[in-house]
Amino acid sequence: MTTQRSWSGSPWESRAGYCRAIRVDDRVWVSGTGPFRDGELVHPGDPALQAERCFQIVLEALAEVGASPEHVVAVHMYVTDIRAAAEFSEAHRRAFGEHPPTSTLLQVSALVHPEMLIEVEAEAVVREAV
Repeated sequence: MTTQRSWSGSPWESRAGYCRAIRVDDRVWVSGTGPFRDGELVHPGDPALQAERCFQIVLEALAEVGASPEHVVAVHMYVTDIRAAAEFSEAHRRAFGEHPPTSTLLQVSALVHPEMLIEVEAEAVVREAV
C-alpha cells in the first residue's frame, strides 16, 4: 500500500492535524476546502467566486497526488445559503466539465469563518484506462 499526502499551506492543517489531500493506492480524499489564500478568506459575500476558489484549491491538491478532474467520483458542497445553489453549482460544472462526478449540496448553519459561504470535499479514484 502506498500513501501520498499534499498540503496547501493553510495554517489550519498544522493546527488541526490534517493534510489537504491523501492518496492511498488508487483512492484520493480531499479535505474540506474553504475559499482562502495565504490564510485569508477571499471574496466575502460572493458565492460564485468563493466556490471557484474552493475548486481551484481542490484541483491543485488532486494534481499534487497524481489525480485530475476526470478521476473525481464524488463532491460534497456545504453552503450557508442554499439560495445561491445555482452559483455554487455553476462553479462545480466549470471545474469538472466533461467528467461530472456525483455531487451533494447541503445547507449548514455555519462554517469555520463567519464570511465563508462554501466548503468543498472531494473523492477520486485513479485507475488505468480500460
